[in-house]
Amino acid sequence: MKQTDVVVIGAGAVGSALARELSKYDLDVTVLEKNEDLGGDSSRSNSAIIHTGYDAKPGTLESQLVVAANPMYDKIARDLDVPFKRIGAILPAFTDEQFAQLPALKHKAMMNRVYDVEYKTGAQLLEMEPNLNPSVKGGLYIPRESIIDPFLLCIGLAENAADNGVHFLLGTKCTGIKVEEGGVTAVETTAGTIATKYVVNAAGLYCDEVAGYVGKNDYYVTPRKGQFYILDKNTSCKVGMIVLPIPTKVTKGKLMCPTIHGNMLVGPTAEDMLDKTDKSTNAEGLASIAADVSKMIPGVNLRDTITQYCGLRAQRNPEGLNIDIYDDLARYVNISGVRSTGLTGSVAIAKYVVDLMLENGLRATFKTNFNPIRHGTPRFAELSAKERAELIARDPRYGNIVCRCETVTEGQICDAIHRTLGARSVDGVKRRLRAGMGRCQGGFCGPRVIEIIARELGISPEEVRKNEPGSEMLTGAVRE
Repeated sequence: MKQTDVVVIGAGAVGSALARELSKYDLDVTVLEKNEDLGGDSSRSNSAIIHTGYDAKPGTLESQLVVAANPMYDKIARDLDVPFKRIGAILPAFTDEQFAQLPALKHKAMMNRVYDVEYKTGAQLLEMEPNLNPSVKGGLYIPRESIIDPFLLCIGLAENAADNGVHFLLGTKCTGIKVEEGGVTAVETTAGTIATKYVVNAAGLYCDEVAGYVGKNDYYVTPRKGQFYILDKNTSCKVGMIVLPIPTKVTKGKLMCPTIHGNMLVGPTAEDMLDKTDKSTNAEGLASIAADVSKMIPGVNLRDTITQYCGLRAQRNPEGLNIDIYDDLARYVNISGVRSTGLTGSVAIAKYVVDLMLENGLRATFKTNFNPIRHGTPRFAELSAKERAELIARDPRYGNIVCRCETVTEGQICDAIHRTLGARSVDGVKRRLRAGMGRCQGGFCGPRVIEIIARELGISPEEVRKNEPGSEMLTGAVRE
């Protein structure tokens, strides 16, 4: 039986951030992730925004942690080599009713201690974003709203944690938790039983099911579907910052913003579901995005769509971010209600949880050799001609362009496969490097990516998967 000090269940943004925070201590830490790759479920299918927390419910744990997390990203992004930009956001009002809500929204920002939110006139907003509907009456400017690469954030956190000694068991599902004498003692998994002193439930969409293993499921989680459009980088109508609608009680609404890599992101919907695996898009949801966003940005050109996707947010019932420990269950931490601000809040949640554990019996000392720096795969598309030449001189594989749309090279793909917690599937390569995320959506580079994965892993092309087991890309040769 494997033994460890702490088991973290889930390797989404929260679980990966927890792994990195725990790796700063002299502990043996194991992270379980049911999926074949890092990123969990919600953390790799969201709007990729780092929020300020200006519109969180004042006085809540969510407000506390999101507001605390936002300033942390400048250093974290530098340390982990993750693309991150503070582009700001605007909240335009187009009707008298919306305009009347602005004072309350600004006051809420003040209550949340997000003091840099400012009023802007309609003329000022049009100067900032010329593609806004000219009928704009005024709005708010939130300068520290930011964008990030959510895939690389999760991967960077996890890779750095692994380099500092954390063990990751991917494709491994938690199937039970053993409790003896009022405390957790082991976690049962599809790969065997792991004896442990502490368990942290960071299972996101499935946190209620994990909580049920220890009788702490006094809540339930339903998925809230969010559908998105991704527009081509050369679309005819662009925005330079995040354009947010006036929020409602149910959703932050449908927005338009740049991605960190230059595409335009449009969406999402907010559809309460029952099926935690339904990530399908549908005509009705996509049409609602088009109708709502075009009211803010009339020129948005959805004909420039290169793909659509869907994410599922974990809607807790009763709602609200909760981080719980229990008098009658020792050494167990339950995290629930991590929703649309979860990507942002992850790094603060991690610090909060570790401090909570230390205050409640976890014995651990700081490492003297913790290394906070992670060097990512070189982003060839962003290098100067001189930097490219130097890289190719060191490794000629960087001179072989595999993905033309995103300028991804063979050298990058090989690095992504062989580095810590490397890619093992086509989607794994895609998330790390963007090969297949361009205009042709893998139509050109897909076969070559499969070939490289097979060669580097020493498997047949027929064994290469899109993602999970059963998603093999090929069935055999057309001709021998």
